[in-house]
Amino acid sequence: MNSKPRILIVDDEQVVRESLYEWFTEDGYPVDTAADGKQALNMLQESAWDILLIDIKMPGMDGMELQQKIKQIDPSIVIIIMTAYASVDTAVQALKEGAFDYVTKPFDPDDLENLINNAAERQHLARENRRLKQTIESISKSEMGEIVGESEGIQKVKDLIRTVGPTDTSVLISGESGTGKELVAKAIHQQSPRRHMPLVTAHCAGLPEGLIESELFGHEKGAFTGAEYRRKGKFELADGGTIFFDEIGDISLKTQIDLLRILQEKNFTRIGGNRPIEIDFRVIAATNRDLEVAVQKDKFRLDLYYRINVFCIHLPPLRERATDIPLLAQFFLEKAAKEMGKQASRISQAAMDRLYSYPWPGNVRELQNAMERAVVVENGEEIKPEDLPLPEGAPPEKGDDLSLAEQEKHHIQAVLDRMEGNVSRAAKALQIDRVTLYNKIRKYDLKRPE
Repeated sequence: MNSKPRILIVDDEQVVRESLYEWFTEDGYPVDTAADGKQALNMLQESAWDILLIDIKMPGMDGMELQQKIKQIDPSIVIIIMTAYASVDTAVQALKEGAFDYVTKPFDPDDLENLINNAAERQHLARENRRLKQTIESISKSEMGEIVGESEGIQKVKDLIRTVGPTDTSVLISGESGTGKELVAKAIHQQSPRRHMPLVTAHCAGLPEGLIESELFGHEKGAFTGAEYRRKGKFELADGGTIFFDEIGDISLKTQIDLLRILQEKNFTRIGGNRPIEIDFRVIAATNRDLEVAVQKDKFRLDLYYRINVFCIHLPPLRERATDIPLLAQFFLEKAAKEMGKQASRISQAAMDRLYSYPWPGNVRELQNAMERAVVVENGEEIKPEDLPLPEGAPPEKGDDLSLAEQEKHHIQAVLDRMEGNVSRAAKALQIDRVTLYNKIRKYDLKRPE
């Protein structure tokens, strides 16, 4: 969190107000006091507060009534009820109506500070979740479909999509497996004049040569054993629209020759047929291979490479756009929870730290799978670190061999490395201010990449 929460203490007993004021002031919290509910409401009109400590028994407006009015003014304010043992039942009722927790008098300073820290983290997560939801809602309404992210790398991808989308230019999308190449293809098609016509996907990876030819070109009845009916291929289905070749680097040299001819002549013949079929289509291709290296090794035709690589879009791996992890994780969390009818709606700070520190070799697809699994196993509203199916090598949890200080040191160094030493971006990713980060860099003698 960037700063300590602002605390307002509401109690009719002066000694309680003064003692709590001194405790929190000594610990560096911005704090003020109010003697009754009416004064507290007036102060809320004039200034913003993060946490309110409210006495349950006060003359005039009691704590329960004040809580109800506060929730109408600002539902995000965290309310902690202060009560004597005789009024615990009333405090429990306050919890049912939205209070975060209650504390009994006399107070234990350590317990009270722990409660404040937990309340501050809960509020921080709630506000961050609201921000993420607003961003996700704007994304879902945008022309980019489910391409989620605000990092520099993904913004560049979106700009390229906007540039090439309205044209009829052939596009090659490169990137590691799981980076979202098919989503980019959909976004390009959605922005093209062909958007009202089909987008047909041809999955090239793993299909034997004979099967992929039938998939692409279709076949006539009786063309081969088992061909009991005429079947349209991907090209014919894409007439007027867009055909997307997923993992085009996996097709054989023979199929590459057939594909090149169709791209040049815009017609083809079904397997077993003798009548050329004219078609009109746009080509988008994707690959996780280095096609230039494949060309040099004579595994991919140079003329076909030039034909499909008129305009290239490269998708960065998730480890190079780590600032997008909170948005992506929240997006996948809400999507999975809605599909499964589950209550999970937020990610704890400890769980988010795990997500940040993991290298994600499977990229966005692996993150999506992790969030879906977390929603399956979590029965509450909050995703915790133990809900995440991260393999060995993820950062240790509290109580593991490393001390808390060592864990923090390794985590901050990993984020600095990922952000290439950029303190502003690292501070944003760590959700602390730059001054705090500079202090921790000096404290742990951390290295900033040149």
